[in-house]
Amino acid sequence: MTYEIQTLTFLNVWENTCTDDGVNPTVFDTHAQAAAELAGFLEDLAHFVEIGHLQDFNPNDYRIRKTP
Repeated sequence: MTYEIQTLTFLNVWENTCTDDGVNPTVFDTHAQAAAELAGFLEDLAHFVEIGHLQDFNPNDYRIRKTP
């Protein structure tokens, strides 16, 4: 069983937009690994908001799901 981080796209569809090399979707062996990666990503987004490089973001637009 693997896990992926999904992003709610502007078309209101959940997709795995994370890639390991710009082509292949990133998957994680455990939920904990995916959660740690997502937490770091959300921290980065918050930092970019703080320094004015990003207007805003919604953490609810990201989730972790089991892959089929």
